[in-house]
Amino acid sequence: MPIILAIETSSELASCALFNSDTTPAAVNSRQTAGVRTHSQSVLPMVQELLREAGVKLADCDAVAFGAGPGSFTGVRTACGVAQGLAFGAGLPVLPMVTLEALAEACRARSGATEVLAVLDARMNEVYWAQYRYADGAWTAVREPALSAPQDVSPQLVPGLAACGNGFAAYPEAFAGKDFAVHAIGDMLPHARDMAVLGVAALAAGLAVPADQAQPLYLRNKVAYTSAERQAINAAKAGG
Repeated sequence: MPIILAIETSSELASCALFNSDTTPAAVNSRQTAGVRTHSQSVLPMVQELLREAGVKLADCDAVAFGAGPGSFTGVRTACGVAQGLAFGAGLPVLPMVTLEALAEACRARSGATEVLAVLDARMNEVYWAQYRYADGAWTAVREPALSAPQDVSPQLVPGLAACGNGFAAYPEAFAGKDFAVHAIGDMLPHARDMAVLGVAALAAGLAVPADQAQPLYLRNKVAYTSAERQAINAAKAGG
């Protein structure tokens, strides 16, 4: 089994994780920090700490996974850029991971659910959402990632469907009265820990790409930066 480094900054939570198959049993260690404005400064120190504690070098990893989106425009660009830089310097491939699938994996880890509706707050009274099914050790999309108003989320209603993601907490009125949202876990955000786990199967499936071919996943056309995003970009430039 491989060693996977994962980076996730698509939301207000930044996280890094290292899946290390050299331990017995294989372990996933992670770090996280909150605050969108600090993502560009916090990621590399977290990566360095994880590698140091594991006693491995970046070049010992088999791939660098990152949260490709959907999510914050600046956040997914940050994760993509950092992953590309690390992978290029160490001669490693990159694994672009869908944040909503990582959220489904987190829901499965917490509740055991194999039918999951993942909904993330996209701001501007919209949500990113997708529906996944887990079988034979892998996730498949029942509803592909989409952007819509929260009241327009329309999952395939199947027995045992679990719902998760901060979209439910952000727009409770829009989901009021909908059976699939009654027991939704509304405090979940994408995390590098789950991307590192998913990265093992993704690497085995041949989904890795050269560093210069990694791209974020956008579901919304970006026409202007917000003030916070401009500050994050400027901070990233200053840190670089």
